[in-house]
Amino acid sequence: MALEILQTYLIQYPTSITAVNLKACCHYQLYNGKAAEAELKVLQQASASGNIFQEHDLLQHNLVVFRNGENAVQVLPPLLDIIPEARLNLVIYHLRTDEVQEAYNLIKDLEPSVPREYILKGVVFAALGQKTSSREHMKMAQQLFQLVGASTSECDTIPGRQCMASCFFLLRQFEDVLVYLKSIKPYFSNDDDFNWNHGIACAAVGEYKEAKEAFQNVQSEKHRSEFCYLSWLARCYCMSGEPSMAWEQYTRMETSNESFNLLHQIANDCYKMGHFYYACKAFDVLERLDPDPEFWEGKRGAAIGVFQKTIMGQETTDVLQEVVNLLRSDSNPQIEHMINKVMKKWAQQNRVRLE
Repeated sequence: MALEILQTYLIQYPTSITAVNLKACCHYQLYNGKAAEAELKVLQQASASGNIFQEHDLLQHNLVVFRNGENAVQVLPPLLDIIPEARLNLVIYHLRTDEVQEAYNLIKDLEPSVPREYILKGVVFAALGQKTSSREHMKMAQQLFQLVGASTSECDTIPGRQCMASCFFLLRQFEDVLVYLKSIKPYFSNDDDFNWNHGIACAAVGEYKEAKEAFQNVQSEKHRSEFCYLSWLARCYCMSGEPSMAWEQYTRMETSNESFNLLHQIANDCYKMGHFYYACKAFDVLERLDPDPEFWEGKRGAAIGVFQKTIMGQETTDVLQEVVNLLRSDSNPQIEHMINKVMKKWAQQNRVRLE
């Protein structure tokens, strides 16, 4: 609608800086930065000096936005007291580069007056609160999100619903989070941050298959390499009947505290879900790394679980043989009784080959 009205004006004043800039901004909202920047070429061509962007603060500012923050640190600081949006866009730049403290310093004293300012301040407070474990900043963020999401002007908009989802996320009320996220899901199918949050919320309420799909849709290597991502995805695999995928995920990791923690989680999740073969393998590795009696007990229980499943015809004798081999590599005095008096005795009675 704005473009239609502008077109009438541009026919008469085709090189008006205000009008062409406004047209570029419309293209940015409708399409992307590249389309927006293309609209500014007419000004460049009409400029006598050939460098119109250097002569106009507003064009300089908008070019940074259209180019996704390029040259933000050089261009935006001198404009902070000239163009109000310069402060907000510099805050966004610092958030994208994970400079949360710098973003906070710029926005902490800003008194928000429009939804976008409330939202941005909420995002900064939430980011700082999570980074520094500050409950006070998290509470402030939650309140800012609630103010926008519950307002009559924003409650039915996409940003308004995102705000309510974020508010409930910080309150750990994940069923409420999903009410809002599911209502806007069609608009964010390729958005990594949305899929990340949707995955965590689904997993938190036990919707593991939906959570797994959401996590698998995340493309960002930065997200996918984080331990938080790996551990949630591994849990989804264990809980939705794909323990081999969780095990494969662990085997691809280098040995570290994080890989140990992931292995501990896989061992317990697999045991809980009756995936005793993978639980046994995981507890076996844990016991080799740390001779904690708890790990032997987990390994023993998982081995018995595999044996029970074999008796019931739910597991193959090859798997039972592998578990017997794992037990033999242990020095615990209970092992001889388990293998010779229980497992082998059953194997002989049922004409099953077990070495």
